[in-house]
Amino acid sequence: MSDAAALPGQPRGGVLTGPATTRTVNVLAPNPSAMTLDGTNTWIVAEPDSDLAVVIDPGPLDEIHLRAVLDTVERSGRRVGLTLLTHGHPDHAEGAARFAQLTRTDVRALDVAVRLGDEGLTAGDVVTTGGLELRVVPTPGHTADSLSFHLPADRAVLTGDTILGRGTTVVAHPDGRLGDYLDSLRRLRSLTVDDGVHTVLPGHGPVLEDAQGAVEFYLAHRANRLAQVETAVEAGHLTPSEVVAVVYAGVDRSLWPAAELSVRAQMEYLREHGLI
Repeated sequence: MSDAAALPGQPRGGVLTGPATTRTVNVLAPNPSAMTLDGTNTWIVAEPDSDLAVVIDPGPLDEIHLRAVLDTVERSGRRVGLTLLTHGHPDHAEGAARFAQLTRTDVRALDVAVRLGDEGLTAGDVVTTGGLELRVVPTPGHTADSLSFHLPADRAVLTGDTILGRGTTVVAHPDGRLGDYLDSLRRLRSLTVDDGVHTVLPGHGPVLEDAQGAVEFYLAHRANRLAQVETAVEAGHLTPSEVVAVVYAGVDRSLWPAAELSVRAQMEYLREHGLI
């Protein structure tokens, strides 16, 4: 058995659904898979003395899950005041329109295609619903529209798929770009160094208690994979599928299609920098 404290980011053990920090509660969606881990984390965020809550990533279009989120909010004596999306992938956003119907709330996101209402989200925005302070942090790379939300009062950051609670994320080429992703990881590292963030509330997997450790692990992992891809290309493996077969030989083959997206992003990055 692994010691969680020794794992990257110090993942919190125990049940994923329930309170995570003073202002956050997770409701786990019933959509586990190799890509979504235990399922999508739908985050409810609220000030302790407020009657309004913000919901981040309603998740898949699953009526039972959406009503479970709504029931959790109502049992706390609150109502949903706003819905936010970290990005537009279906496992995070497919249920947003239905959830907006159930709660009569707007859906704010970076991508206009998944917004409902007049307001989007951009870098530097601060969400203040119910007295919250949620700072919008652009973190493109997994997708072009990826955002994170900094919750200063809990010294936490909600990262969507930019940092996961277990394993590493896919740079979903061509929408996702490795250069953007590395910049986003550095931006998150600055939150841990300059703003005291110590908790990662991810879009999938357990809460991470060591935010800086998680970011440093991700940066090191990306540097290592990039070197492996460069070596594979230099050895004559010139297509993404050939590189995946070499670099990801020890990874479950069901994950190879996702790995190929990241390899395509890595190869593009290497070409842009004149390294292959």
